[in-house]
Amino acid sequence: MMRLVAAAVLATLPLPALASSCAEQIGTIERRLDSAGAVRVAGLMDGHELRTGSPRGLTTVRTGSPSDPETVSTADHIAAARALIVRASAEDRGGDKRACENTMTEAKGMIGALP
Repeated sequence: MMRLVAAAVLATLPLPALASSCAEQIGTIERRLDSAGAVRVAGLMDGHELRTGSPRGLTTVRTGSPSDPETVSTADHIAAARALIVRASAEDRGGDKRACENTMTEAKGMIGALP
């Protein structure tokens, strides 16, 4: 009887929400878009803060051009990536993991190589 009561109590307790892999990607790309490199390309957008201190971020500013000229980041590409992140967030909330991941792949391509 005690086991049944304990099981019923445990079943009704709220469990922590697990972040999806897409949500983690969204957070990573949002940090990238609020980095010094993105601000250098597009300026600091309203409602965004410059984020520093990423544990995986570069410690120095890259110089020179990327090896692939198609990956040069522009202000328009960063704006498009921000719109894609909004779409990916909606897809993630809706449970469409594949669509979210596809949208995030597109957003990453739009951002390109930030300085």
